[in-house]
Amino acid sequence: MKNSLREIELAMRENWPECAETMSFALLKVTRVQELFKNEIESCVGQYDLQHADFSVLATLRRSPVPYCLSPTDLYKSMFFSSGGLTKVLVRLVDAGLIKRVENPDDKRSKLVQLNTKGKQLVEKIMTQLHQQDKSLLSGLTAVETMQLDTLLQKVLDHNEEG
Repeated sequence: MKNSLREIELAMRENWPECAETMSFALLKVTRVQELFKNEIESCVGQYDLQHADFSVLATLRRSPVPYCLSPTDLYKSMFFSSGGLTKVLVRLVDAGLIKRVENPDDKRSKLVQLNTKGKQLVEKIMTQLHQQDKSLLSGLTAVETMQLDTLLQKVLDHNEEG
């Protein structure tokens, strides 16, 4: 059975106090919450025979301006993908009929990636489900605590993503 983070922290404090004194349990907790969140996403998108990376491409295209179209380079920069990894994802999504490749008016050697109607409808449906799961994940917090959490996490990100 997997130990809870609370049990891990207690064991660390009792059995390895010199490490516990300098350890950031807050970051360990953020990592665990991220793992829970990622599991929720994978479970949800798996119902639609998608992988997390597939959903990430669809969501990235959906948040881009109409006509929901980006170059592969803009996609992988936005999602921290390698271009090789992205190619496999794009092939899967084209085969599933969720995106299409269109001519790039600025570069005849490359094609743009565009979300089609079927892909748009699916990503919007999945996002609605994920928002419900997000509410469940954070249901132990009040609205004020949720805003505080968001503010503190943004502060950490701002400090570390500068430049």
